[in-house]
Amino acid sequence: MAENERPEEGKKNQDITKFLIMTIATIVIMFVVFAGVNYIVMENLISQKIASISVQNEELEESEDSDEIQKGIIVDLGDFILNLCDENAKKYLKVNVAIEVSKKDTDFPTEEAPAKGGHGHGEEASAPADPMAAIQAEMNQYKPAIRDAVITNLSSKTSTELSTAAGKELAKEQIANDINSILGGEREVLRVSFGQFIIQ
Repeated sequence: MAENERPEEGKKNQDITKFLIMTIATIVIMFVVFAGVNYIVMENLISQKIASISVQNEELEESEDSDEIQKGIIVDLGDFILNLCDENAKKYLKVNVAIEVSKKDTDFPTEEAPAKGGHGHGEEASAPADPMAAIQAEMNQYKPAIRDAVITNLSSKTSTELSTAAGKELAKEQIANDINSILGGEREVLRVSFGQFIIQ
């Protein structure tokens, strides 16, 4: 009987040893895969952050140059309250957005134009149209599309992306590009400004 029990014990020990070896090998393989995926993800995040920082530096240099050269007309787009695309928790953004658009030569007519007619009091009595009201009326036709572009852009961001200065600058650049495509060359967005910016 003793001889019969010993081979069974040896077989059980071999099975346990095989099981332990398989378990350890599986854990090692999983660790290597996890470390590799983690390395790739971190490498991509670091390269994205470096790219966004360089974009921010270029924008700051360009904005310093363009501030001195060209001033535009400010159009307030109003307040936006929207969901951010955070996966773990619902985050909301409340932001006030204004854009500064380029001027046209015809926006502010010179005061010499009414003097040229000079045929009487009728022309002097009619007040010239308010150029800012005409510009606001022009921009109002684009406002729904512009607001949609702002909402689409900002709601595609996470709170982490928008909590950094570089993230905000990148969002402003993308919003300006989207609005420029909507305006179709009629005017150009010089700057996008965030008045109030609250993430909660």
